[in-house]
Amino acid sequence: MDLKGSDTLPGPRVEDHLPHSTQAAAKIVIVGGFGVGKTTMVGSVSEIKPLTTEETMTQAGVGVDDNFGSETKTATTVAMDFGRIRISEQVVLYLFGTPGQERFWFLWDRLFDGALGAVVLLDTRRLEVSYEVMGRLEERGVPFVVAVNTFPDAPRYPVEDLRQALDLIPEIPILECDARRRASSRDVLMTLMRFLHGLSADGRLN
Repeated sequence: MDLKGSDTLPGPRVEDHLPHSTQAAAKIVIVGGFGVGKTTMVGSVSEIKPLTTEETMTQAGVGVDDNFGSETKTATTVAMDFGRIRISEQVVLYLFGTPGQERFWFLWDRLFDGALGAVVLLDTRRLEVSYEVMGRLEERGVPFVVAVNTFPDAPRYPVEDLRQALDLIPEIPILECDARRRASSRDVLMTLMRFLHGLSADGRLN
């Protein structure tokens, strides 16, 4: 999934400086396998022009990167994506999208540093890719929600079936989204923030 057909903000993006009303900022990472829509999500929801590190895919990646379900993808993230969104007048989220290919996973630990929470973006055609992603988050103690990106040709399953397949505890939210749509991506982030607020209220968030 790429930015073609994605929502774009009308007119110029907001200035890069933060408004005077900002009182708190949080780092959020958007993680997932190759081609699940991380760059698309950051680009659709960011209120500033997103920073991307996409490079054109070449023959060098053939047999190395698993592009199942993303055969038409022509560019890939090689470092990170970065965006920013205000979810209220006081709170700003800094969004960091991780590269999906296994050969770039060594960058994840640095991107996870200081993260308040994470969104695990899921493609139901490749559920197995998500196990390593969630395992790394759990090792680092980063709370996360799971967002199922609704690709047109991807199978759709009941939430509880997905929860069982992913071996997730009942407390972790799972929701469907369309990473191309700003409102949908923002809903995912708001779900994450409510989840984090609940963990904090229960004393389970460091």
